[in-house]
Amino acid sequence: MEKLFYSIGEVAEILGENTSAVRFWTNYFERFLKPKRNAKGNRRYTAEEIETLKQIRFLTKEQGLTLEGTQKALSEDRSKVESRVKALETLKEIRAQLEEVRKSL
Repeated sequence: MEKLFYSIGEVAEILGENTSAVRFWTNYFERFLKPKRNAKGNRRYTAEEIETLKQIRFLTKEQGLTLEGTQKALSEDRSKVESRVKALETLKEIRAQLEEVRKSL
């Protein structure tokens, strides 16, 4: 069962990034990300916000876009970015499965 909210540490682990990167992206892309805060003031991310962070990571790290370019890409055609991110995740999963098969041979 999927959780309703994730901590910044959990989000960083999902993305394969450190918490400072997640915090920076959250602050920079506040137009797209609005995590809730708990009583202590800690950020709590939804699954939808994690998907947005995956898109931001893809555009900045994989595509090499600047922060401004990433913001523009998210503003213009999010569905295109989302499909690319999903395709990349699927390819990574297939690669992991193939590596497992290779190890078992």
